[in-house]
Amino acid sequence: MRMQRQLPLLALLAIAGAALAGPHVASAADPAANGLAKPGPVPDFSGVWRHPSLPGFEPPASGPGPVLNLSRENGKSNYYQLVGDFSNPILKPWAADVVKKLGEISKAGLVFPSPSNQCWPEPVPFIYKNFGMLMLQQPHQITFLYDEGPDVRRVRLNDTHPATVRPSWYGDSVGRYDGDTLVIDTIGTRADRPYAMIDLYGTPYTDKLHVVERYRLLDYEDAKGAIARDAGENRQIPADINRNYRGKYLQVHFTVEDEGAFTTPWTATITYGRGSGKWQEIVCAENPHVYYSKDTNVPTAEKPDF
Repeated sequence: MRMQRQLPLLALLAIAGAALAGPHVASAADPAANGLAKPGPVPDFSGVWRHPSLPGFEPPASGPGPVLNLSRENGKSNYYQLVGDFSNPILKPWAADVVKKLGEISKAGLVFPSPSNQCWPEPVPFIYKNFGMLMLQQPHQITFLYDEGPDVRRVRLNDTHPATVRPSWYGDSVGRYDGDTLVIDTIGTRADRPYAMIDLYGTPYTDKLHVVERYRLLDYEDAKGAIARDAGENRQIPADINRNYRGKYLQVHFTVEDEGAFTTPWTATITYGRGSGKWQEIVCAENPHVYYSKDTNVPTAEKPDF
């Protein structure tokens, strides 16, 4: 199953080389290459970005927001017991029932399966669970690499969705630059799949899922409100993040719509900072080796299960 998520190393290097070969800040896509492109400078989002938070998103300052954890530890979300708030009014009754049942499993001391712990592709916005994200900017596309999989997303720039979208693991994503903001529109995320959920509480989605992401660079003073809301809600892990960093932060403000699962659109944010810039390759559970530290004991079998 992991073969569906793997990106061959040579292909990954080719993508990175093409994206990083020239200056990071360039003009928008060449009009000759794409008739929809508009010339002009684009913001530099390139490089490695990290956030330190588990298990959820940064709640918005106001308005409908994501499902939060009913289980608390020292006043914050308890990552070791994922009990989603099924009373959140954004949830339609059937979706609330799914969240409630999975929370009961977690309260019983068991771990319910998710795309992350079962090594399946992670849809947007579940994919923000990854602490590390590497963004590669090219004139025709944006490539996102995530550090725990690896999951890879490709966003076509200055394009439109096809008339008929073929559902896929990450959906069909098209993007454009709107001044200092990268706007990404995603539809067509597969709902007929195992572990169709958009967060670690098991909040489900349907084939109507529509996510709009807005990426923007912020000064610390502008980002600190969201950082504070995050620290008040989520566990902060000792990730490769410079806590005293006062340069530019990368914030993604995203809006989720799904008339099949939610009563209303809702929003949240993820705010990324800079770390050392190192990029670690982390392999999913069925590989028995951890390449960035000592080997870890994982379940093994005397015979293959196929």
